[in-house]
Parts: sequence; structure tokens; C-alpha cells
Amino acid sequence: MKTTTQLRPTLQKIKERNSRMSLTLGLALFVFLILLSAIAMTALGLWLFTKAGLLVDIEGDLQLGPVILFMSLISLVIGSTIAFFSSRIPLKPVNELINKMNRLAAGDFKTRLQFGDMLSTYPAIKELTTSFNTMAEELENTELLRNDFINNFSHEFKTPIVSITGFANLLEKGNLTEEQRALYLRSIREESMRLSIMATNVLNLTRVENQTILTDISSFNLSEQVRSAVLLLEDKWVKKNIDLQLDFDEFMIEANEEQLKHVWINLIDNAVKFVPRCGTVALDITAAEDKLCVKISNTGSEIPPDKQEKIFGKFYQADESHATQGNGIGLAIVKSIVELHSGTVRVSSGNGITTFTVLLPQKQ
Repeated sequence: MKTTTQLRPTLQKIKERNSRMSLTLGLALFVFLILLSAIAMTALGLWLFTKAGLLVDIEGDLQLGPVILFMSLISLVIGSTIAFFSSRIPLKPVNELINKMNRLAAGDFKTRLQFGDMLSTYPAIKELTTSFNTMAEELENTELLRNDFINNFSHEFKTPIVSITGFANLLEKGNLTEEQRALYLRSIREESMRLSIMATNVLNLTRVENQTILTDISSFNLSEQVRSAVLLLEDKWVKKNIDLQLDFDEFMIEANEEQLKHVWINLIDNAVKFVPRCGTVALDITAAEDKLCVKISNTGSEIPPDKQEKIFGKFYQADESHATQGNGIGLAIVKSIVELHSGTVRVSSGNGITTFTVLLPQKQ
């Protein structure tokens, strides 16, 4: 037996279907009234002309030919006149919708659909207005994020390129000590890796978003994969003297091994990036029924509640000052990969601790 929570979506769909059906019936009734009005006015005209003796012969009988011709002409004139003036009423919202869609297609994402007070109360029209305005708002937000991403990403790419060029010029001039040469070469290598990671993230995001079916599934040790991701980022967490806490047993999972590796690297790198010096990063894996739960926590600044859902969007950065390195792609990749595996990812932040929780099915 279905619960109230399970029945609510079904009842909502029935309500929407009924409102759309009532709109269809309303339009059909409107057309029927036009037709009925044309027939009534034609019959009235025929009766008046007959009474006046304009459609009868000398013997008082109706002339069939003129009657048919008269009915055809008067029906055409009356029907066309009524349709011309009355069609503006139902076609007005259609014209309004078409105009707004054209403006939206032209790039005016601030346009919104709004009908009069009488039409706005109708359920189907209200649903149409809400859907259109929601779509326009989402497009506007996406456009803003895209523009922000272009600006930030251009800056992120330009900075290491300028650094590499500068250090290369210094090396080319010579007259450097071995210590200076080693420092400049190390800086060039780090900036090159930074460029490579940014380019890889963009390619990974594009590839995962275009993928609808999970492929290359294999069984592997998830615990070992998480530990490997930690070791790959060793330089970063050692440099900040982070207290790293790993508390989990061995767990096997069926998934795309290469894709899940990007999930842990992005989440751990994100935790290391925002944890203060000498802070704590904790990783935990538990099993619940047929699912595995991976939690990655870090101490430090919290994520405001109004930004916790937005951080998984493409190009969004919670740190609007851009004081930390990043381009807002890593968490979007995480969300896409986890959802491709029929899992979920969420974030909670409070009391100086931020935790990302990934829930994945143990078997595909």
C-alpha cells in the first residue's frame, strides 16, 4: 500500500493532466460557440428574409437555389467576422508566448512570461507561466555562470602561462646559480602541471556529461583506490602539515575504476585546498545494506547554506574572492560521475567542519 509521500507525485500528475484537459475542452467549447453563433445568426437572417418575401416566388414557395446561395454567403460572412474578432481572445496568450520565446531565443534571458489576472488564475496557464519563467531563470543563471567561468578560466590559464614565460626568459639569459635554476625549473613544472589539470578537468566534464550509460565496469578495492588518491596528493597535504585521518576497512565495489578515481582526487584535493594550515582532513568508508558511504571531511571555513547546492553546478566557486586556486569544475565532475553510477553526493557544513558524503551502490 502506497504512503502519502509516494502518492503525492501521482496526485500532482493527475491534477496537471486534468488542468490541461480542461484547457483543451475550453478551447473546443469556444470553437463550438463560434460555430453555434454563426448557425444561429444565419438561421435568423434566413427567417427574416423569408418573412420579407425576398426568398419566395410568386406562388409563395421557397426558391431552393437562392436559399442555398444565401445561406452559404451569410454563413461565410458571419463566421469569418465572428472568428476574426473573437479569435484574438484565445490567440492573445499564444502570441504572447511566441513573442517571449523569440526574445529568449535571441538571448534576452531576463524576459518573463506574465498574463492578465483572469488568465493567470487558470491552472494550465499558471503551469505554463511557471515552467516558462523557470526555464528563463535557469538559462539566465547558466549564462551568468558561463560568462563568469570564461573570465575566471581565462585568468587561471593566463597566470601559469605568464609564470612559465617569465621563468623561461630568466633561464635563457643564464648567469644563474644552480639553486636558482632548480627553483625556476620546479616552478615551470608546477605551473605546467596546473595547466594540465585544468585542461583535463574540462575534457573529463565534457566526456562524462555526454555519457548516458555506465561502461567499463569492473570489481576493485575501493579502499585501496581512496588511499592511492591520498598518496597522489601527498605533496599538497604534507606542505600544509595536515593531520590526515583514515579510518576504514577494506571494501570492494563494482564501478568504472578510472571515473571513480577522479571523484576521490577532486574531493580530497578540495578538502586539502580549503583546510587551514595544521588542520584536519578525515576520510571514512562504511557499508549500509547494498551501498557504500564515503565521507571526506575537513576543518576550516564553512560553506553557507545558500551555496551548498550551487557548488555542484558547473563553473561555480563558493570562494567568490578567488583567493584559492580552482575553476569550479571539480565538483561538477564529481556530481556527474556519481549520478552516472546511480549514486548521490551531498555536502554538510557546520561547527567548523565541512563533509562531503558520497553514497554508491556496491554492485551495478
